[in-house]
Amino acid sequence: MPWIDQYTGQSYKITTEGFHGSRGVARVKTYGDVLREYAFHPGTKSADAKGKPSGRQTIGLLQRRHIRVGQIIYIGKESNKLEEIEAGIVHSAQSVYTEYPDPRREEWETKILPVLRKLPVKVLMRFTNMSRSMLTRTLASRSRPRRRNQILLTAALRKIGVL
Repeated sequence: MPWIDQYTGQSYKITTEGFHGSRGVARVKTYGDVLREYAFHPGTKSADAKGKPSGRQTIGLLQRRHIRVGQIIYIGKESNKLEEIEAGIVHSAQSVYTEYPDPRREEWETKILPVLRKLPVKVLMRFTNMSRSMLTRTLASRSRPRRRNQILLTAALRKIGVL
């Protein structure tokens, strides 16, 4: 039976025998293969008795894993192809979804700027060589520094040891 790769248009024969295909023959899973794999399918949402992510050989009563949200990123409806990325059909996540940043939830606003505001302007001037007026405008949220200055300020916070 012919099988056509939707990305290259190349035609292959398919088989359900053996462990893998060959140059012109693609090995496909049978329903039986899928059912056998399901028995050892890792439960990514579950944790073992010690709270670690469950694996293929985890046995016993599973519990829900605890998560911590690091950042919220809005993406478009194009994200319905993420399964294809995991399967290796689509190789670039950037070609599948579009990010829609929310300025109120960016790392700069939520993590870096609050830490900058806790430090004296003189300390920031010493570690960044930026002007007092630029730093004052930034800390008061009257202006937003350019990307390279944001990187410089973030590096200064790491160097000081507060980030």
